Amino acid sequence: MTLDLFPPESPPPSKAAPLADRMRPRTLDEFVGQAHLLGEGKVLRVALERGQIPSLILWGPPGTGKTSLAMLMAGRVNAAFIPFSAVTSGIKEIKEVIADAGRRLRGAGQRTILFVDEIHRFNKAQQDAFLPHVERGTITLIGATTENPSFEVIAPLLSRSKVLVLHPLSEPEIRLILDRAVGDPDRGLGKRAVRVTEEAFMAIARWANGDARAALNLLELSAHLVEASPEPGEIGLAAVQEAAQRRSLLYDKAGEEHFNLISALHKSLRGSDPDAALYWLARMLASGEDPLYIARRLIRFASEDVGNADPSALRLAVAAKDAYHFLGTPEGELALAQCAAYLATAPKSNAVYVAFNEAQADVASAPAEPVPLHIRNAPTPLMKELGYAEGYKYAHDYEGAHAEQDHLPESLRGRVYYRPTNRGLEAEIQKRLAAWRRRTRRGDPEMAL
Repeated sequence: MTLDLFPPESPPPSKAAPLADRMRPRTLDEFVGQAHLLGEGKVLRVALERGQIPSLILWGPPGTGKTSLAMLMAGRVNAAFIPFSAVTSGIKEIKEVIADAGRRLRGAGQRTILFVDEIHRFNKAQQDAFLPHVERGTITLIGATTENPSFEVIAPLLSRSKVLVLHPLSEPEIRLILDRAVGDPDRGLGKRAVRVTEEAFMAIARWANGDARAALNLLELSAHLVEASPEPGEIGLAAVQEAAQRRSLLYDKAGEEHFNLISALHKSLRGSDPDAALYWLARMLASGEDPLYIARRLIRFASEDVGNADPSALRLAVAAKDAYHFLGTPEGELALAQCAAYLATAPKSNAVYVAFNEAQADVASAPAEPVPLHIRNAPTPLMKELGYAEGYKYAHDYEGAHAEQDHLPESLRGRVYYRPTNRGLEAEIQKRLAAWRRRTRRGDPEMAL
């Protein structure tokens, strides 16, 4: 089954347009990738074949086909395709587009697909403006976003739309797109008799990082460089490297990928995998992440996941931060790598983290009782008369510098928060604390996490 991509009022891109625009798929069969959505019997393929296009949120990395899919849907149902940029448009423009869509529907009975690129850039009020018109069917909204819509799109709009996740293209899929661009005489580089070495093809597919637009842009620039050289020839690896300059990793310090990478680093450290930890650290640094942000995360990890199993971890993490601050890039990055390797291989305990969370929960939920009198200071005679410090046992006067007395408020008497593990230094802390708690009969002193 062949589905026309372009609606009648949307002509194909001109020959002066960038190669990535010229090579947009014109039919469903030309579309590359997203088989989980467009394969036989899959959700989007079925919707296209039936001509029943609901409002959608297309969520995926750049260059995975979000715009092309929206145009394909409009062509399939013969709807007006109205591209709308969240970067340059506001409430006024939304009202104008909605009014035009209403007139089009009443006059010619033609539906309007409103394609909102970067919908996550719209604020709440702007997103709210779409709601009544989506509900009435005045428009079919297709939003495209590289950010997690759970965080960036308002709940009422999400509930009225279906979220479809697009995946980065594989290297073989990128290679197929490149082959078509090189061989196509009308839209691609076919008439220019461009020759591309296998090594160059592989490099472009690898450096594109799943982004078809980036791959085609790199191919086109490589072709321009070769044609402009004193001795034009084939596109080889050197031409691609010159065009690429530096590999562009998918990374947005304000977006989801930022959190994905720091999560990967944190979980690799927690999983005692120094190899993965060093890889994700290198990825973040290569992508332009602030090294001091990474240092702060390593310090946090040292307390949260290593804790008292190895108190040296916190000292090393702080030292790594200071070392980077002193040396800068690139020399200081080695201190971060040293710290990451140490944290990954250190004994792990989150006992302090758990204990502090439980203590904070009691502070939030239990009454704020007065400090028990016996552990208050009594710097004045009046305070002594009122019983301040009365009965206090000075720990150093007792065997092992441990006095059998309570220090918590009455309602929390006997509460146990800190349960040391039997890993690293905490194994010794566990034994010591168990003995003290047996004396004061508090909790289950030997329970380890």
